[in-house]
Formats: sequence, structure tokens, C-alpha cells
Amino acid sequence: MDGSDNAIGRTTRATGEITPQQADMIGATLRPHWQAGTLAKGDVLPQLWHWAAFAPTAAMEDLGPDGHPKLGGFLPDLGLGRRMWAGGSLRFIAPLHVGEVLTRHSEITALAHKQAGQTPMAVLTLRHRIDTARGTAIEEEQTIVYLPLPERYVPPKPVPAPDSADFDESVAIDPVRLFRYSAVTFNGHRIHYDRPYATEVEHYPALVVHGPLQATLLIDAAARHAGRAPATFRYRGVHPMFDTHPLRLIGTMTEDDTMTLCTAAPQGHTGTQATAGWS
Repeated sequence: MDGSDNAIGRTTRATGEITPQQADMIGATLRPHWQAGTLAKGDVLPQLWHWAAFAPTAAMEDLGPDGHPKLGGFLPDLGLGRRMWAGGSLRFIAPLHVGEVLTRHSEITALAHKQAGQTPMAVLTLRHRIDTARGTAIEEEQTIVYLPLPERYVPPKPVPAPDSADFDESVAIDPVRLFRYSAVTFNGHRIHYDRPYATEVEHYPALVVHGPLQATLLIDAAARHAGRAPATFRYRGVHPMFDTHPLRLIGTMTEDDTMTLCTAAPQGHTGTQATAGWS
């Protein structure tokens, strides 16, 4: 443990960018029939692609057994072996562009210790501000959940997918797509590409689909179907999704200029829930 009671108020700063080559790598991972050079320097960057701009460049000896950078620096060590990006929200103030320098200011704003039945857990909240030379472009909040490593996989209670929707698409999920998304975001968490680790150490039944990957696919679908990029986006993981099945992207436009979204398994339970807003 590392004095985590003093974690609230910690800040850090990172700079990065999405180069045209990185944009091609992200596009080739996320979008069908991607053509190299589709996005050039100065073009508007699709929403949530900025998550690949701030690579966690810890040295190999500074990684934990799960592939993440060791805890105890900016993020506290809470003595719990599993760490998950559980959800978040964003307000898009101005577009980002390919090739421009981005600065991310981050602060730990909350840390709550809880019990899920007999299981201890902690919920940490990060606030990010993404700036460019033109000013603040994105205000973002991110939720990270800490849990102990379980002795076996116990799935959460399934949340049924909606019975009807404005669209219900399917995206193929396999180890190659998961590896490529891990690579382009420099995410070393082994549950996404190392099947023996995922099943034997963290006791998942298969490779896990990244929460940020699901959120990015959902916001991309929302923008395509609405014909314009949303101004706000909120998302929350409710059930793991695995590489053993395709990923459904489901969305319904509501009367108040918002769209409710979710990912789902073919058998009908929800993975990530989200809401996109245009007002």
C-alpha cells in the first residue's frame, strides 16, 4: 500500500498527438475497408481516438504482472489485484485534429472504498482536461474500479439488451482485433491478448474486449447514424464481453436529442451502456 488515503488531489500532465500513421492504425483496427491515408495532418480526429495519444511508456521492469504499469505512482496501490476502466463521461468543446499536440491534465478527484457482498472494492475517479494550442477541447471523467483477483469467474447479473432499436449492427471480434487495439493504445493488460493469463490468472472464460474499444465503436456508430458528432458521451461497463462472439452495437434516438446505446452479446445481454447527446 502506498498512502492511498492521500491520493485525492494528485495531478499529472502528459503530452501526445495522433499522427497520420497512428490514425491509419486506429482506422484499420476499428473501421471496415479502411484506406491508408484517409486522414491527413490537420483533418478532424474522430472522437475518442485521442485515447491512443497518451501511451503509458513505463519501462519493462516497471510493469506489474498484469501488464499494466505498476501501481504506487500517480495511481495508488490499493492492495487489490484487478484494475478495470469501468466507465466515464466526456464533453466535447472543440474538435481535435490529426498531428496537433495535445496536453492532458489529470487529477484524482475521488476514491471510495466499498463492499460488493463479501468482496472489497474501490472506485477511483479521474478528471482529465485535453488542451490544444487553441484552448480546452475535451473535459473528461474516467472511473477505475479495483477488485481482488477472484478464484473463479462469476459473471455479473446480465442486463438484457433492448428488444427494439433504430440500429443493431454486428462487429467481428477476434484475438487479432483485440491485439491491434492493445498495440495502438499501448495497453499491456494481458487479459486482452494473453489467453492463458486471462483464463488461468484472472479467471475469465476468454480474452476480454476492451471497454474503451467498445465505447469507441459505440460513439462512432452514433455519429454515423445521427449524421453528426455528439457533444457529450457517457458510458459504463456492466458485463464483460469476450472474443468468443461478435459484438452487437445497438442504438435508439430519443425525443430529447440523445441516443441510448449499448454493446451486447448475440444471446442478448448488455456489455457497455452509453448515452450520446447533441444539445
